[in-house]
Amino acid sequence: MNIAGKIAVVTGASSGIGALMAQVLAQKGALPILMARSEEKLRDVTAKIVEPHETHVLDVTDAQQVEETMRKVTEKHGRIDILINNAGYGVFERFVDAPLTEFESMMDVNYMGVVRCTKAVLPGMIAAGSGHIVNIGSMAGKIGSAKSSGYSATKHAVLGMTNCLRQELVGTGVSISAVNPGPIDTPFFDRADPSGNYVKNVAWFMLKPQQVADRTIEAIERGIPEVNIPFTASFGVKLYQLFPRLFDGIAYKLLNKK
Repeated sequence: MNIAGKIAVVTGASSGIGALMAQVLAQKGALPILMARSEEKLRDVTAKIVEPHETHVLDVTDAQQVEETMRKVTEKHGRIDILINNAGYGVFERFVDAPLTEFESMMDVNYMGVVRCTKAVLPGMIAAGSGHIVNIGSMAGKIGSAKSSGYSATKHAVLGMTNCLRQELVGTGVSISAVNPGPIDTPFFDRADPSGNYVKNVAWFMLKPQQVADRTIEAIERGIPEVNIPFTASFGVKLYQLFPRLFDGIAYKLLNKK
């Protein structure tokens, strides 16, 4: 897909890779539509975008608001060409200590938020015979680790849905990609890891937001179905699939840094 001139919706665009992807889209000539819950944070982000863009306050857990917001964008611009489902958060806690409400909330935002936004946009894309959806997953959706049961489950769900939907979209002209990054140096960890211990332990391994934004845009431009970064994590996923028992034996020391 040539991104120039496309109408591109980005959820969770008030910080981190969502904000950066919106900036890259604008620089490439697309019209980014930034969506997030915080109007104040959206204003801060858009102050850095000199190219044409729009913002909408959106809570992806509110099905009615999602439908109405996507409808308004479609009515104004005639279509939505690109949807990047980026809204999400994580909390790192032991399963026995984490409250049930946290599991429910993460699933509502990280997984059901993707479902709501996709269902609101996909019929229009299918009718137009074109479009691209990107679901921001995580390496946590491929390999589990201690204190990530709630978050990892949401990303497993996102990947499962993405893979199934890809099969349904064959022949429609609509593409779907999953982008699965390892830990990224973003405000995500302000909530996920308030102690800072995990960030300190994996600082050598953390991705820069620009790396993830660039690979996501590349997936849209080239129609890449799945992006797993960094390479070392992608290689680890392959090892886990081939030798799960062996990998579990060494995973504790490698992955449990929280």
